[in-house]
Amino acid sequence: MFVAMNRFKVLRENAAAFEAMWLARNSTLHQMPGFMTFQLLKTSDDAEPMLYSSYTLWARKADFEAWTRSTQFRASHDRAEQRAPLSVGQPQFEGFEVLQALSAPLAPREAAE
Repeated sequence: MFVAMNRFKVLRENAAAFEAMWLARNSTLHQMPGFMTFQLLKTSDDAEPMLYSSYTLWARKADFEAWTRSTQFRASHDRAEQRAPLSVGQPQFEGFEVLQALSAPLAPREAAE
């Protein structure tokens, strides 16, 4: 598996607009082979600038790389370039190969009524 993250520094006065932009977007990640999950992460409200991270999990690094060459990727980033910047500087990309993954066991089903 491969984790792709972008870290964003956002001034507190831009935080609501930054979050609204992400929450309102029409994502096409689910259309991409190998895409597993996406999360938008936020630090505590007392940080200045506030730190956010977009987290995507891919089956393979090659799947992520295919996403970066896709028409869906270009379309989503073209929209971003048309907006006024809400973050301080450029996002910082970090990519990780997953060496170990642990999951909580599934909870047993509740007894029927």
